[in-house]
Amino acid sequence: MFWVVLLLLAWAVAGVACTRLCLAAVRAAAPDPGAGRGRDLTLYEAAFLSGGPGRVAELTLVSMARQRRLLLARTGWATVVDPRGRDEMERTVIGAIGPEGQSPIAPVRSATAAADPVRGLADALVRAGLAMPDGTGSPVAAGVRQVRGAAVLVAALGAVALLMPTPTELPRHLVALWFALPLALTLSCLVLARIEVHPYSRWASPAGQRLIGGLARHGGRGGAGDDRAFLTSVAVLGVHAVGEPDLRAAFAHRDRAPWDADPDA
Repeated sequence: MFWVVLLLLAWAVAGVACTRLCLAAVRAAAPDPGAGRGRDLTLYEAAFLSGGPGRVAELTLVSMARQRRLLLARTGWATVVDPRGRDEMERTVIGAIGPEGQSPIAPVRSATAAADPVRGLADALVRAGLAMPDGTGSPVAAGVRQVRGAAVLVAALGAVALLMPTPTELPRHLVALWFALPLALTLSCLVLARIEVHPYSRWASPAGQRLIGGLARHGGRGGAGDDRAFLTSVAVLGVHAVGEPDLRAAFAHRDRAPWDADPDA
């Protein structure tokens, strides 16, 4: 009857993980009356909440390129045309490119993302209740990871129970059926989370996600003659979501930074 102990453990793991995820989803859905009220996001803020420090660096590079103050080549190089930055982010980009006025995009992106202006932007968003501290991810994302782990553990416990040489009074297919129940609970919970609360942001709090959603709905995808809408698309969706092959090619030559890793992939 040792398989019964394993079954109880499987139910306990599945029940705790699914309960935590449900509670996190309920808290995330509850509006925070103080966070983001009456506030419009800047493009830099939207970029950080959507994609973190690397997205802010990309947005700055693309914005300067749209204004013909920076050239972004398909080969992955950035060339300064106008060395006068109009804000801290642009000055950081120009400083990262260096005195020669030309550099590969990948190290410029990494240096800009790690610079003080981006850290200051992150701190301000955290204080406003719009960003998660240190990019740790939302409680919902953490809950999803726990349920995924629970599903794997339940499957492993079921396999152990089926492979045990100890004879049992139940046929093995019935033992497998008992373990299928907690596994079905975890999988259904993941499906519901995917439908109801996806995407799970690593950077934005629930209040920040709501602001990003409003910006995305009103920003549009933009075209060549609509820089604001185009830059909004870059901020919210990223460079690879916009319809410019040359721009996507320029950013294809890049190093993968730690903050690019998707914890929920």
